[in-house]
Amino acid sequence: MSWCNVGDLNRPKVHFFIHKYLLNQILSCCDVVNLAYFNSLDKCHCKQIVKLNKSAILTNIKKLWCLHKPTYHGSSWDYSHGSDTHSVCLATFTAWCNSHLRKAGTQIENIEEDFRDGLKLMLLLEVISGERLAKPERGKMRVHKISNVNKALDFIASKGVKLVSIGAEEIVDGNAKMTLGMIWTIILRFAIQDISVEETSAKEGLLLWCQRKTAPYKNVNIQNFHISWKDGLGFCALIHRHRPELIDYGKLRKDDPMTNLNTAFDVAEKYLDIPKMLDAEDIVGTARPDEKAIMTYVSSFYHAFSGAQKAETAANRICKVLAVNQENEQLMEDYEKLASDLLEWIRRTIPWLENRLPENTMQAMQQKLEDFRDYRRLHKPPKVQEKCQLEINFNTLQTKLRLSNRPAFMPSEGKMVSDINNAWGSLEGAEKGYEEWLLNEIRRLERLDHLAEKFRQKAAIHEAWTEGKEEMLQKRDYETASLSDIKALLKKHEAFESDLAAHQDRVEQIAAIAQELNELDYYDSPSVNARCQRICDQWDALGALTQKRSEALQRTEKLLETIDQLYLEFAKRAAPFNNWMEGAMEDLQDTFIVHTIEEIQGLSTAHEQFKATLPEADKERLAILGIHNEIAKIVQTYHVNMAGTNPYTTINPQEINAKWDKVRQLVPQRDQALIEEHARQQNNERLRRQFANQANVIGPWIQNKMEEIGRISIEMHGTLEDQLTHLRQYEKSIVNYKPKIDQLEGDHQLIQEALIFDNKHTNYTMEHIRVGWEQLLTTIARTINEIENQILTRDAKGISQEQLNEFRASFNHFDRDHSGTLGAEEFKACLISLGFDIANDAQGENEFSRIMSIVDPNRMGIVTFQAFIDFMSRETADTDTADQVMASFKVLAGDKNYILADELRRELPPDQADYCIARMAPYCGPDAVPGALDYMSFSTALYGESDL
Repeated sequence: MSWCNVGDLNRPKVHFFIHKYLLNQILSCCDVVNLAYFNSLDKCHCKQIVKLNKSAILTNIKKLWCLHKPTYHGSSWDYSHGSDTHSVCLATFTAWCNSHLRKAGTQIENIEEDFRDGLKLMLLLEVISGERLAKPERGKMRVHKISNVNKALDFIASKGVKLVSIGAEEIVDGNAKMTLGMIWTIILRFAIQDISVEETSAKEGLLLWCQRKTAPYKNVNIQNFHISWKDGLGFCALIHRHRPELIDYGKLRKDDPMTNLNTAFDVAEKYLDIPKMLDAEDIVGTARPDEKAIMTYVSSFYHAFSGAQKAETAANRICKVLAVNQENEQLMEDYEKLASDLLEWIRRTIPWLENRLPENTMQAMQQKLEDFRDYRRLHKPPKVQEKCQLEINFNTLQTKLRLSNRPAFMPSEGKMVSDINNAWGSLEGAEKGYEEWLLNEIRRLERLDHLAEKFRQKAAIHEAWTEGKEEMLQKRDYETASLSDIKALLKKHEAFESDLAAHQDRVEQIAAIAQELNELDYYDSPSVNARCQRICDQWDALGALTQKRSEALQRTEKLLETIDQLYLEFAKRAAPFNNWMEGAMEDLQDTFIVHTIEEIQGLSTAHEQFKATLPEADKERLAILGIHNEIAKIVQTYHVNMAGTNPYTTINPQEINAKWDKVRQLVPQRDQALIEEHARQQNNERLRRQFANQANVIGPWIQNKMEEIGRISIEMHGTLEDQLTHLRQYEKSIVNYKPKIDQLEGDHQLIQEALIFDNKHTNYTMEHIRVGWEQLLTTIARTINEIENQILTRDAKGISQEQLNEFRASFNHFDRDHSGTLGAEEFKACLISLGFDIANDAQGENEFSRIMSIVDPNRMGIVTFQAFIDFMSRETADTDTADQVMASFKVLAGDKNYILADELRRELPPDQADYCIARMAPYCGPDAVPGALDYMSFSTALYGESDL
């Protein structure tokens, strides 16, 4: 039989189930106007339809309530005073209330008396709800107590609880049954109602939770909240399931319920902070233990253990977030160190490459060239790998930061990837300039050595020729000479002038060579200049002396008319022939420098042409010697006193023959030198062709591989893992090609050692091959890194392979030029094809501008595939947020606005607890206590919303 709330009389269609006696009492107070239907009444009794007088019914119902207080069955309350159920519930409810009031520093002794003034009742509701109630009345009068109780009842009603026949007056009057009913209502609302397992009701959810937790235990079968708990094994199983170290479950016996119950109650009170709400004797001595008392006590276990589970979940979330943050910080530190080391190496290397102090010798410059080769072969390649790894680490770090919803990593000033690329560009610029300078210096020194030797030879020949010339020109022999002697002296002087004119070209060559040595900054230029100056001064002096002697001879010419024509002819023909022989000897002994086989062939042709003139020269020599023989014959015939010498020249037949023999001796030596140089140039040509044959294969191979990598990066074939495997195999095949590069390096070194500076058989230089090879290795590494980042994005964001394929297909469809990037309009069309609503109005343009600022932060006007994937990942996946981490910390802190170091060490691993303690700022709120830490600002800082 159910009893309704008097307040429900205001509602239509309310069905009452009332005793006949109560119905008749009600009807006696009412004016019968119409028939009303009372559903389920005894058909033997009054069956009338009435329109009740509301005020009369309220008055009489209240009187009848006091006389005939009903009894609740099932989920209702049994108010039979003095029963065993009443005593058990009284003790259980009192203990339950005290378990919460203890948090406010108070408790109750008598549940019927201590709630009468409403103060502790309001305090209990504030503790269990965590909310503030209206300010209580502090007076001692009845009206103050009723006001306080009404405030408590109004708060309960505001939580959606219907209070059936429970008024403030009954509580103030100390009605035990009403008080217990009210407490049971509070327990149902605040301790049991929120329990839900698989969308079941509160009671069913609590029962299902108990069944699941005790399922693995023998002799435990929880089917209800009364007799299933009598043997005590259910309570022990709940404790052992969550805290196995507290109870040795294997020693418990089903036939010893007193020991089981007392063990469970004592352990719960001592270790779980659950007060002892039940008495073992009452449970064992009752055929059917009170259901509400059991539910109340079991709900305490649910809340105690569910709190631990929440703390564990919160701790796991924080551990995960902190682990990600620690890993990212380590990656940042590694990047900073690697960038610093690389920049320091570049800083040290550039000044060495920019040093342009020339050396004075070929040996010193060749040592510089060898040092540069060692730098290229040994020192630079590891740094190229470090630079590539640095870029890969930076891209991986940025991807992880985006996936974990962290702000992008900004390296220290001057250590951005662009800064490193700029420094690397400066290094390569200095490197290129240094190599060109070395080669130019070697060419310059080679040219200087050749010119210096040529200067010394020509100077020595000229100095030998001028020896004694000044003394000869200063003689005054014509003063005592006969006419014939004078004529002879005059002719001799004319021959000397001819000889002097012939040597003018050599003097000019010496001066020109000295000037060129000065222009090329020859290290021994002072001595060259001094020697050249002496020759020029001497030459000027010879010119002046020659002019002076010529004038003197001409003055006496009229006196001296007899001239020996034969001597004169000898002198005239012998002088140029002598000069020709001297020039021939000089040319045959002249060193030569050539760089191509065509140049040496030209020298050989000129030499053959010279040899072809030797027969004619030999005829001229014999003719000159014939003149001398004729002079000797005339002297002998006519007894001319000529002192045995030619007065017109110092050249004699012996000298002509000696020089002619010298020329004949130098010709085969010149032949041998040309043959050897021709062989050397043939070897150089072989080296050129050998290098060109390999370079013409390797250069196009590198270009083809670059194009193939570009195609692979934009095509879709299989899963990302398949693409990654394909690329790594591709990378392995490229690395296996390295021996051919090394072989080409060896050929290039042979060319440099042979001082070969050009190669007409190929357009590829070793520098082109090196740059192409380094770009190829960097490109394949970056492409692999992009695929790895896509896999990382897919796994972290929960994106399926089909979604990635769809993103790639859409991107490739709009990438018309296969450049691997999309323009703004192409990207907009791609988004629309994927379902984005971007209208052609101001709002749509603003939305598209926002998206472009995400995928193209540098405003380059293009969108890369990696930026496209990152954007689509953010749009299709969820990540942890600062609010989630903050909520997790609040759970660990027990709903406080701060957290203590001991709480962090209790819930987190030691290293992560220390990490939090070191970085959390002190909490400065009004409720702060010593050692309080601000977890809210720390959680915000983890996601870049403030500074750690």
